[in-house]
Amino acid sequence: MTNNQKKFMNMVITLTIIAGASAFLLSSVYQFTKEPIAKAKDKRELEAISQVVEEFDNNPFAEKMIIYSKNQKDKLDFYPARKKGNITSFAIKTYSDNGFGGKIEMIVGFYISGAIKNFKITSHQETPGLGSKADDAKFKEQFDGFNPNKQILKVRQDGGEIDGITAATITSRAVLDAIQRATDAYNNFNAGK
Repeated sequence: MTNNQKKFMNMVITLTIIAGASAFLLSSVYQFTKEPIAKAKDKRELEAISQVVEEFDNNPFAEKMIIYSKNQKDKLDFYPARKKGNITSFAIKTYSDNGFGGKIEMIVGFYISGAIKNFKITSHQETPGLGSKADDAKFKEQFDGFNPNKQILKVRQDGGEIDGITAATITSRAVLDAIQRATDAYNNFNAGK
């Protein structure tokens, strides 16, 4: 073996050891942080649920169900909110891939009638100061009592009844898309399918 071949073999061995040690370290950190990250995410979602439904005395997480859209394409989390054993409202974790910055995730609260109570955006990449206003009270208050099964869930410029966010029409449409996805999945679930 020549001197250059020995140097090359030493470099390959050294890089292999470094890569193996790095992979082991990363997997150890992942295992160590996986549970605390999941608990923090669950806590944020439970806080969001409590903001979008009626007062409840059950644990919506413990009663979580999976509901599907009519075409079985969308799989959403359904959280019933109960008071003294009776469902008073419910929340659905939904999403839209049509945001200006990509995916928007949110939890939508509904009254038993199917009308919207409120929603909370849990994840987005929208433009600060524009699309991020989708979670502001001024935009959200028009949804309280809005029934997507009886009213047109579109922005006004598309023939609907919702005032979009100024300079953030794409974000407004994405929020409505996510709400419609939740509504469709609930209607499918409610129909027993």
